[in-house]
Amino acid sequence: MSPEDEVRTVSLRFYAALSHMANGDAKPLAGVWSQGAMVTALHPIGGRQVGWDAVRSSFEQVARLASGGKVELQQQRIHIAGELACETGIEQGQITLAGQKIAIEHRVTNLYQREGGSWKMIHHHTDISPAMLAVLDRLPHS
Repeated sequence: MSPEDEVRTVSLRFYAALSHMANGDAKPLAGVWSQGAMVTALHPIGGRQVGWDAVRSSFEQVARLASGGKVELQQQRIHIAGELACETGIEQGQITLAGQKIAIEHRVTNLYQREGGSWKMIHHHTDISPAMLAVLDRLPHS
């Protein structure tokens, strides 16, 4: 399998896991992500998470509020430079977040690194989603 095909395969696994998260189960994401201190995420709900524990926790927080979701990558472009791969595209789909249906259409950049012979995600960055932020702002804050 070519390196590009390997990255496409892990990308499909990431978006399947992201769809699980959008239905309340963030656990499958652990199989796709590198779990080191240097991984990062910039989600559509804002903020910056650094390190696997923070990234995992951010996905778990959204999963607790999520149902009926599906996210797919469109207009995928992959560029590989040695042990790093950069993927760009448009995330499209929908999610029900805290009971509110939201359409998803975000530009995205994903970075993957080869670890132990397989590709793992090390960075995920999407556009901010004003619709998601509006739903979260209406929730009671503890």
